[in-house]
Amino acid sequence: MTIHKEGRTLLFFLLVILFLLNWLLSYLFPDKELLQQVSIGASLLLYLIILQFFRSPIFSIPKNEKHILAPADGKVVVIEETDETEYLKGRRLQVSIFMSPINVHVNRMPAGGTISYFKYHPGKYLVAWHPKSSTENERTTVVVKMNSGTEILFRQIAGALARRIKWYVKPGDVLAQGDEFGFIKFGSRVDIFLPLDSKVTVSVGGVTKGGRTVIAELA
Repeated sequence: MTIHKEGRTLLFFLLVILFLLNWLLSYLFPDKELLQQVSIGASLLLYLIILQFFRSPIFSIPKNEKHILAPADGKVVVIEETDETEYLKGRRLQVSIFMSPINVHVNRMPAGGTISYFKYHPGKYLVAWHPKSSTENERTTVVVKMNSGTEILFRQIAGALARRIKWYVKPGDVLAQGDEFGFIKFGSRVDIFLPLDSKVTVSVGGVTKGGRTVIAELA
């Protein structure tokens, strides 16, 4: 387990601020031992909560071109057939994964290949499970073209709490299955759009692990 690069600066400054606040409290109120202990305990709890937001587990990723991996830790909230109108322009199977604040927030490639399309969309900050969050919230759209020619589209979607989407890809980049392509601070949602003949291997309510859980098998 490591600390993700998106959190290192924040965690450093938070540590300095909390240290200074507790030092100042002990300086101004040297006889208030209970107050100092409560402050230290609350500071430690706050720091640990923020720290877990930025954890980044290390693990091996089994690669299989027939498998589509979960791009994020979380819970499956949508499995349905829908129209993808931005790039694929047709019917697809949509699988949506909700990331809560306690999940790992690293986003990983569901399949390996070349990034054939990328676009950032500014937008609203509706709660991530809102039906219109996929089309109205701040989001990114990424498409990877696999060696087989199949294109898989996926979106990072901001929510009411998660207002910092980070991405590390651009058109033409070549990434392996499971490689990190982005990060959503403090949770949110990721949508994946698959060919209609894909066999979905998860169910609504199921828990996923980014880069490890197989969510579908391609025909």
